[in-house]
Amino acid sequence: MDWLRELLKQAGWEDAKIDAFIGDVNKELPKHFVPKSQYNELSETRKKLEKDVADRDKQIDDLGKTAGLSEDLKQQIETLKTENQTAKTQYESDLKEVKISNAITAALTGKVHNEKVVTGLIDKTKLVLGDDGKIVGLDEQLTGLKTSDAYLFKPEEGQGQQQQQQPGIKVGAGKTEPPAGGQLSLGDAIAAHFTK
Repeated sequence: MDWLRELLKQAGWEDAKIDAFIGDVNKELPKHFVPKSQYNELSETRKKLEKDVADRDKQIDDLGKTAGLSEDLKQQIETLKTENQTAKTQYESDLKEVKISNAITAALTGKVHNEKVVTGLIDKTKLVLGDDGKIVGLDEQLTGLKTSDAYLFKPEEGQGQQQQQQPGIKVGAGKTEPPAGGQLSLGDAIAAHFTK
């Protein structure tokens, strides 16, 4: 985190503020990011697994060519090919699902009260994963949810900070005339009722 400390110093932050901020970042960072070493390890493992699958498919094809007339062996090879294709399709489907889930989580982080609830309201079948890795259709669904279920979302900076006063009786208000919002104290409301 030395790089972050230097950036904050250049921005004019005091050392005490920097230490507190970096402490908070160190607590939150593992919840949202994978360490670079772990990412590199998983990336290398993925590359190796993909190479192993390609090698296995090649071996099966080679075996099929050299098998000769053995019908039983040819049937086993065809079964393996089918299973490999099914596994590949499932892997691609699972990878797409993970990418969509990660994009949803990234879009909701810090903006909603409960990510699980909002994620459950998003129709993943209407989302399309583009070639560039971006999710098409997510912003439209989030905009719709903000309109229909605004209580699920945290107020944005500057919005929702002041609660609107509701008209009616306000217990403990000491004014005898109703204010602009139409609120009376309980005592004034009772007195007004009996003086009619």
